[in-house]
Amino acid sequence: MSEKSAINVELRENFVRSGRKALEEEAQALRDTALKLGDPFAKAAELMLAAKGKIVVTGLGKSGHVSRKIAATLASTGTPSFYLHPAEALHGDLGVIQRQDVLLSVAFGGETDEVISVARHAKRIGVAVVAITGSLQSSLAKLADFVLDGSVSKEACPHNLAPTASTTVALALGDALAVALMDARGFSAADFARLHPSGALGRKLSMVRDLMKPAGAALPAVSPEASFHEVLEAVTRKNYGIVPVEDKSGQLIGAISDGDIRRALLAQGAGAIHLLASQMMTRSPRTIGGDSLAIDAFKRMEEAQITSIFVIDDARPGVLLGLVRMHDLLAAKIV
Repeated sequence: MSEKSAINVELRENFVRSGRKALEEEAQALRDTALKLGDPFAKAAELMLAAKGKIVVTGLGKSGHVSRKIAATLASTGTPSFYLHPAEALHGDLGVIQRQDVLLSVAFGGETDEVISVARHAKRIGVAVVAITGSLQSSLAKLADFVLDGSVSKEACPHNLAPTASTTVALALGDALAVALMDARGFSAADFARLHPSGALGRKLSMVRDLMKPAGAALPAVSPEASFHEVLEAVTRKNYGIVPVEDKSGQLIGAISDGDIRRALLAQGAGAIHLLASQMMTRSPRTIGGDSLAIDAFKRMEEAQITSIFVIDDARPGVLLGLVRMHDLLAAKIV
């Protein structure tokens, strides 16, 4: 091995060693924070849950970046929230803070002038303040109604200077608040899907009713007394390869696929043309609720080795809403 190659190997090993050490130190900081979590966290979450307005999150510098992410996570999980830049706030934007809001202030040292000024304004107009800070005796901590302990024994930075473990802890405390509020609200995957309609995540969280072929003209159904010719016409009319069978009350009682028709012809020969829908149909076809996630429909079809599944009303079991096909899910890039 050449001298240059040896140096490169050693350098890479040092990179891995330094990176692993930083991750381990940040992981330990998170474990320590979890053990410190207690009544102030519970009271802060209770305050936010009861808020009639929004959660205004503020912080400057690295804490500002953390604050933006906390605000985004809260908003995307059902808690109205936005980030307020403290410097901009002091130049006219303080008006966005209203009495029904809660202010969440992030400052590791707890002495950032702009953040403290925003917190003082909030207190003056009767807005509750929650602080995430590493200094429980700081000016910000003394102003706050509830303080979340974001202190760390040391930063992951080798000089114990660059905000690393402390920003990780602050970010995680924000996530912990968001998750606690989600649990308290019963925020579901369907709720999450409604707030994320676009992009890969939105597609994965699409609901079945958003992608189905609706019952009615777009999905012709037949009665149990329908003739062979009527069934054949219904199966081929929309080229779905399957037709639902409904009773007089509109309940889904069966389904006839083009495969069922072929099997009837093989078994009955020319006599198949005298069969009724009730004699050819598959009873109790596979179904899924309209409010189910599309990805769940895909999994059911894959497990059953079928290419379509009927969608029924969650509130009225047996009432047909439509049909969703494997083709529709693939076209929508659900998987």
